[in-house]
Amino acid sequence: MQQWLAEIAYETTSGPKRVTETFYLPTMEDVRNEVIKKGGYILNIRSYSRSPLERLLARSAWWQVQLLRGIQFRATSTSPGVALWKIIQAETNPRRQNILAPAREALSRGLSVIDALKALNIFDHGTLAILAGSERANKLAEGIPHAIQSITQKRKNTRAIVGTMSWLGFDVFSIVTSLWAGKGMVLGWFRDNKPTNVDELEKFERVVNNLELTWDILIWSSVASGIFLVWCIFSFWINRGKKDWPTAKVVRKIPLIGSYMRDLAFADSMMAASRMLTGRVPIDDTLEQSADASSSPDVAAYWLEASYNLERGVGLGAALDRAPLTRSERLEIAGLSDLGQVATVMESIAEMRSASAKTRHKFIVWIAFGIMGIFLAIAFGSAIYALTVMNMSMDSMMGGLMQGAM
Repeated sequence: MQQWLAEIAYETTSGPKRVTETFYLPTMEDVRNEVIKKGGYILNIRSYSRSPLERLLARSAWWQVQLLRGIQFRATSTSPGVALWKIIQAETNPRRQNILAPAREALSRGLSVIDALKALNIFDHGTLAILAGSERANKLAEGIPHAIQSITQKRKNTRAIVGTMSWLGFDVFSIVTSLWAGKGMVLGWFRDNKPTNVDELEKFERVVNNLELTWDILIWSSVASGIFLVWCIFSFWINRGKKDWPTAKVVRKIPLIGSYMRDLAFADSMMAASRMLTGRVPIDDTLEQSADASSSPDVAAYWLEASYNLERGVGLGAALDRAPLTRSERLEIAGLSDLGQVATVMESIAEMRSASAKTRHKFIVWIAFGIMGIFLAIAFGSAIYALTVMNMSMDSMMGGLMQGAM
C-alpha cells in the first residue's frame, strides 16, 4: 500500500473545479480507477512521502498516546472506527492530516479500525498486538490503557538508554577531541626535540611510535563506534514498524543486546496473547496475532511453530513447550491442559521476561560504564606515558646544554 496525492478536476455547475486528494492504494492505476468512479479527471498523480518533521511527529510517543486517548474517549458513545473517523475529520493541522490520511482511506474503504491504525505505520508491533487482541474481544476501549502503558514503558526504557549513552558518548567525544587536537602538537614537539644520545634515541623513537599507535587506536576505534551507534539509532528510528532489516540483524547478534531485545519482544507478545485469551479470542487467532505482533524473528517463529503443532493435533502445553523459552518457563507451561490457565501463565511469563529485560538493561549500562572506564584508563595512562617520554627528551636536552656549557 502507498499513499498518493492526486490533482483532480471535477465538473460542477459553476465550471471545472480543481482539487487535491489523498489516496491510500497499492498502485497508481488503482488511483485512476478510483477517480474515474467519482467522475473526476486526473491531472497529476504522485506518490507522497512524509517530511522529516511529519515523521518525527508521527513517531513521537506523546502523539501516539494522544491519538489512542482520543479514540478511547469517543468510543464510550460510539464504535472505535467511528471514533477514529471523527478524530480524522476534526483535525485541522495540515501535517497531522497528512499523517492520518492512510487511516482515513482505510476506513473509507470499509476496513477495520486496527487496519486503519496499521496503515498509519506509527505504532510498533507489540502495541498493535495489544490493540488487535482487544478488538478481537470487542473490548478495544479497555485495551487502549494497556497499549498506552506499553508505549509509556518503552519510552522510559528508551530515555534511560539514550540518557546513559549520551552521557558516555559526550565523555568519549571530549577525550577523543582532546587526543585528536593534542596528538599533532605533542608528537611534533617530541620529534623536534629528540635525544642526542644514540642509545636513548632508539628507545625514544620506540616509545613515541608506540604512543602514536595507541592514540590512533583510541581515536579511530571511538570514531568507528560513534558512527555505528549513530547509524543504529537512525536506522531503528527510520525503520520503525518494519519486521526486520539489516541493521536489526546485526544488533541482534550482539550477545547481551540481542537477548535484551528478545526478552522485550517475548514480554510484549506474551502479554498480548494473555489479553486476547482473557477476551475469549480463539486460540488459533491468538497464536497467529501474537506472531504478527513481534518484530523479533525468533519470537515470531515460536508462535508460528506452536500454531502449526496445534493444527497437527499436539496438545496445547506441548505445542507451547519449546525454545526459546527458558527451562523454568517451559516447566510452567508444559503441564497446561485447561485453556483457562493459559492466559494466567502467559501473563506470568510476560512479567518474568519484563523483569529479565530490566536486569539486562542494567547489565548493559554497567558494561558501558566499564568500557568507558577502560577507555579512560588507557587514555590517561597514555598521557602519563607521554610525560615519561617528555622527561626523557628534556633530560637529554639539559644534558646536551650542560655539556655545551662546560
